[in-house]
Amino acid sequence: MDHIHFDVSNEILFFFLLLAFLLCAFCSASETGVLSLNRYRLRHLAKTDARAKRISKLLEHPDRLFGIILIGNTFATAAGSSIANEIGQRYLGDIGIFISPIILTIGLLIFSEVTPKTFAAIKPEATSNFVSYPLSIMQSALYPLVWLATTTSNLLLRLFGIHVSQKPHDALNTEELRTIVNEASGFVPSRHLTMLLSILDLQKVRVDHIMIPRNEVLGINLDDDQETIIERLKTTQHTLLPVYRSDLDNIQGILHTRNIVKVFASKELNEQTLSAAMDEPYFIPEGTTLHTQLFNFQRNKRRMALVVDEYGDVLGLVTLEDILEEIVGEFTTDVSSEIQDVKPQEDGSFLVEGSVSVRDLNRTQHWVLPIEGPTTLSGLIIETLEAIPEPGTCVLINGYPVEVIEMKENTVKTARISPRLPDHNEKTSEEH
Repeated sequence: MDHIHFDVSNEILFFFLLLAFLLCAFCSASETGVLSLNRYRLRHLAKTDARAKRISKLLEHPDRLFGIILIGNTFATAAGSSIANEIGQRYLGDIGIFISPIILTIGLLIFSEVTPKTFAAIKPEATSNFVSYPLSIMQSALYPLVWLATTTSNLLLRLFGIHVSQKPHDALNTEELRTIVNEASGFVPSRHLTMLLSILDLQKVRVDHIMIPRNEVLGINLDDDQETIIERLKTTQHTLLPVYRSDLDNIQGILHTRNIVKVFASKELNEQTLSAAMDEPYFIPEGTTLHTQLFNFQRNKRRMALVVDEYGDVLGLVTLEDILEEIVGEFTTDVSSEIQDVKPQEDGSFLVEGSVSVRDLNRTQHWVLPIEGPTTLSGLIIETLEAIPEPGTCVLINGYPVEVIEMKENTVKTARISPRLPDHNEKTSEEH
């Protein structure tokens, strides 16, 4: 059977071949551009931008969208192949029928696949904005064909238990959200970025990590004489004070200093008037996360809680301010407190009180001491050594040389921390 030639000029054939290339490139760029879009940014832009809203509407039915793209791509490839065969035969004869598919494949690969898809992957937003309107027109014009293709495809997918109506959820876990926040570092002020990451950390940090240890809790001991109690009330810098008898395990209540002002003005201060001005103590388990406790404070209208262990013994206390400071940083700078707890030395080392929180050291000194275990420096040293150290004992903790300077009642009272070694073994080693 003789080959049937198109009764058109070569110029028109080349023109239609160019159109086929352009249509194939358009479909390739559309597919990559839409798939590379940031879905969360698109949702935000769709509230005010008409093009973003149009793209969101197209993505509501991904089966139809990809049906349009594939129909256009398939048609362009088939038409281009026929036209290329005709051109090849006209210029090269019968051998052109074999050469034209090779040239067409290379041309489509370079100009209609790799190049447009690479561009769309680099600039997905600009590409999607450009193709959204033409795709909407194609969807309306080719609706019967699109409906037939998508319906048949959906029926085939159901054979494998896949239903197109069951759209995947875009929910993010904490670590994925953390990655997104970190990637926004160039667009969000560093202070705001730190706050956002600190909020995510609230689910991992427990109250016993940031609590004021029992031995540092300042309160009112009812066994003290009246002069001592009055002096404590006059000099305290805290608005909430625990009231106990003998020790914190025998807690009587929580005293708000504003209530004491009324007592001072109206009647003599004694145990009865103190009891009348106190609120009931609020206890929480040591394993409570900061995220949970923040909402517990809000729900219970509380600002202070006593942290207890599994036996009910008081380990320390935590306040609403302590949790908020984990997010926004210190509200106030108590210079005298910092000087007392961390004292820089001329050789570059620091004398540090053993009761200082490891998290506070990391935050204020920009260190990277381990925070997964003990909450205080003393506890970290003892856990690392697995023994009660003697003064002069040295230990390497995550690259920081630490020397025990002074002990008190089986705890490290003072330690010297030297600058981190530049090349250290990540495994903790020790020497005496």
